Amino acid sequence: MVMLTMSSAAGLSAPSGATVITHPNRDKPVVQATRATVVLLLLISAGLVLIVTAGGWSVLQSAWFVQIAYILVYLLLAFFAARWNRGVLPVAAALAVILLVFALVAGPFWFDRDQAGFTQPAINAGLLGTVTLLIVPVQMLLIAFAMRGFQQGWNIELERPAPMSGGGAYPDSPPPYPA
Repeated sequence: MVMLTMSSAAGLSAPSGATVITHPNRDKPVVQATRATVVLLLLISAGLVLIVTAGGWSVLQSAWFVQIAYILVYLLLAFFAARWNRGVLPVAAALAVILLVFALVAGPFWFDRDQAGFTQPAINAGLLGTVTLLIVPVQMLLIAFAMRGFQQGWNIELERPAPMSGGGAYPDSPPPYPA
């Protein structure tokens, strides 16, 4: 029988011969802060792209499809990162690089819409340009924190015998991995 718990099995009583799977790195404050930061940056990125999409809907020719896809994928990645799925971190970093390039290229063109002959978006074009350029540093932070989270070993598991009834210690437990 295998039982799964976050990191400590204190207070669990299991039948003899049972194994408890622990994730020792997930209890570290720096790892929890990294996960929270990655989730927050993914949500902020989705929000900024949503503002640009909603505000510039009338002038976005066919780019709205890509932007809606980015919003949905970032929300999905935030959900999985919140559930300690380490595999989404390199995907989030790769998508952040692509969005960073798009935002760097598209940002200055929003400011050009102030001239005569351009269709005006629902929100001021200058504001949309500022929001688009704000996406750039958010994506750089997302890349940095996603790669830091990938290095932290969210996926490391240790199998230990279940504690004895009555809250005893782990018999013959291996030493924890070094930090």
